[in-house]
Amino acid sequence: MTKIFETTVTKIGPDAQNMIDEANMFILFGDGAPDDLADYCFTHNCRKVAGDIHPGGYLVIDDEEYLITAVGSVVSKNLSTLGHITVALDGSTEVTLPGTLHIQVTVPPVIQQGSVIQIYE
Repeated sequence: MTKIFETTVTKIGPDAQNMIDEANMFILFGDGAPDDLADYCFTHNCRKVAGDIHPGGYLVIDDEEYLITAVGSVVSKNLSTLGHITVALDGSTEVTLPGTLHIQVTVPPVIQQGSVIQIYE
């Protein structure tokens, strides 16, 4: 597998974990998320994406691997320009929104300040 993205969570909005628990998704945003969105985001420190993200790759959170099942048309672009994507924990093979990455999970991820998030192709 080839690593195409790696970042570290630097800040957690007060409602970010609720998004995992209640909406079955989480939001990543690079430093500088708009105030009205920052409360719902896991803020991170990297926008370098070394390739396109495709279904069949893996999102890895602190060594826990999740299969990528669908990738919105602007996921790679938004991640590299804004550090922003929505990650849906539904395992869908159909994209719901252009900025959404879908992953297959059995147990929702635990994301903490300092968590390392990687994407492999």
